Amino acid sequence: LDPVAVLILPRVAALVIALPILTFIGSMAGLYGGGLVAQFYGDMAPAIYIERLHEAVSVTSFKVGMLKAPFMALVIGIVACSEGLRVQGSAESLGKQTTTSVVKSIFLVIVLDGLFAIFFASIGM
Repeated sequence: LDPVAVLILPRVAALVIALPILTFIGSMAGLYGGGLVAQFYGDMAPAIYIERLHEAVSVTSFKVGMLKAPFMALVIGIVACSEGLRVQGSAESLGKQTTTSVVKSIFLVIVLDGLFAIFFASIGM
């Protein structure tokens, strides 16, 4: 069996599908949590919170975040799978490759986010 077809593609495809969904859920949970904090600790009515939210956050920033999510997922999935295929067969090797995978993924996500920022700034978003 081809390890790319059996091991890598299903995991990367699942991550590319799941991460935008998790991004959406996380964004909605953050907005809802912010509303709860504003209501209970700031005595702000929900209508005022929503009005101020429209003033502070544009829909474009939400769209940009949702657009970046599949690309970030692709980078994370490829790095994780490539490092996972380098595991030698011991628990020590597994731990080392997991740490390497996390460090590389974080670094590449930061670099990719910077490239997206440059791109979106150049097109005026």
